[in-house]
Amino acid sequence: MRRNAPVQRVLEEFAGTWTVSRRILQDDGPEAGFEGQAVWTPQDGGLAYVETGLLTIAGQGRFAAERRYFWDADLRVYFDDGRFFHQVPPEGGRTGHWCDPDQYDVEYDFADWPAFTTTWQVRGPRKSYRMTTGYRR
Repeated sequence: MRRNAPVQRVLEEFAGTWTVSRRILQDDGPEAGFEGQAVWTPQDGGLAYVETGLLTIAGQGRFAAERRYFWDADLRVYFDDGRFFHQVPPEGGRTGHWCDPDQYDVEYDFADWPAFTTTWQVRGPRKSYRMTTGYRR
């Protein structure tokens, strides 16, 4: 039996507003969560990504939080200051980013498209956590 090839996501499919729900499990710290939205907006031949919402850290309170990235046509993701971060696998899957002295590994799961998840595993001398984020239209 022949299997269908995985569908490859393209940049334009991410444009618009998504609901974001995140859970952060630290190996040696309090659990945290984030609820908010992510908006991908056309800019300079790619999409500007702006995520805003509330970060809740167990025992510490709730805080306004924001992050910004830029995604180009090849699904390369850049930090707000222009440094390369990582490239999203168009069919989903794993990739990573070394930020001395920390390793950031991520898996993109597009199986429930147009909803999708990212799962980050971060390891370094002063950090160790797993962060799972769900995106929904």
